[in-house]
Amino acid sequence: MSTKTKIAGIEFDSYIFNASGIKDDTFEELEEIAKSKSSAIMLKSCTIGPRKGNEEPREINLPLGYFQSEGLPNLGYKKYLELIPKLKKYKKPIIASVVGFSLEEYRILIKAFQESEVDLIEINLSCPNIVEEGLPIVYDFEKIKELLDKISNLGEKPIGLKLPAYLCYVLQEKMVNLIEQYDIPFISSINSVGNSLIIDPEKETTVIKPQRGFGGLSGDYIKPIALGNVRRFYELLKDEVSIIGVGGIRTGQDAFEFLLAGADAVQVGTTFEKEGPSCFERINKELEEILQKKGYTSIQEAKGKLEYL
Repeated sequence: MSTKTKIAGIEFDSYIFNASGIKDDTFEELEEIAKSKSSAIMLKSCTIGPRKGNEEPREINLPLGYFQSEGLPNLGYKKYLELIPKLKKYKKPIIASVVGFSLEEYRILIKAFQESEVDLIEINLSCPNIVEEGLPIVYDFEKIKELLDKISNLGEKPIGLKLPAYLCYVLQEKMVNLIEQYDIPFISSINSVGNSLIIDPEKETTVIKPQRGFGGLSGDYIKPIALGNVRRFYELLKDEVSIIGVGGIRTGQDAFEFLLAGADAVQVGTTFEKEGPSCFERINKELEEILQKKGYTSIQEAKGKLEYL
């Protein structure tokens, strides 16, 4: 059977594609994703200028996930604009991901990608590994409103928001109010969980160097939080907004759980880091087998069907 789906009206050949930030820095890495069974090509979250990122060591693989404070290493948005035409030949949706350090930077980035050949634009509001003064934009709803005012009329390509783990229902409701007010067609939930800390008890030290060892946690560790956020947003938004689930998708069963919670697709990051591009085909095949076994004939039949005890 097929696991074809749609995000903001754009067709995807399967329910599974790559998450931004993992093995997607260079053209060679992006081409490997393009040649894989990932149903889309998600670009690295890019900034105005190129960034080397934080000092090493800045990441570590864990038994059930991944921990990092990379600091957004990327080639700068102009380089990714140059790469997009080379990736179009693979006939997959291309998704840009942008991070600005001011509202004006976000405007410049989004305008540039609106004028490019990408299919979707994701605004990364929730990178946990950038030190900011004051309240991060993702928790400052007035500032988010200012941003959406600036970028809402820059072009016709669908613009979505990559969100953090909101651990309070009130914050989710506030975000939904903005999503509905500005007709945001998709969200990605969740980003890695920031302000996490891993300690090496033998050395009695942190395991990474940046930010005194604090970083973003991903993988199996955060899946219940991701599922909770996806479900809450699905309850609040229903089918009016496409939801991309992110966080702890390692197997077809994980993908199926996100489908029941209401996700229209899932992004795979940690598993891609550990397993390589073969993970996209494997996870999708496992999801197909589960759907067939349960008698579903499409993704749409199972989406959001979670029942409460």
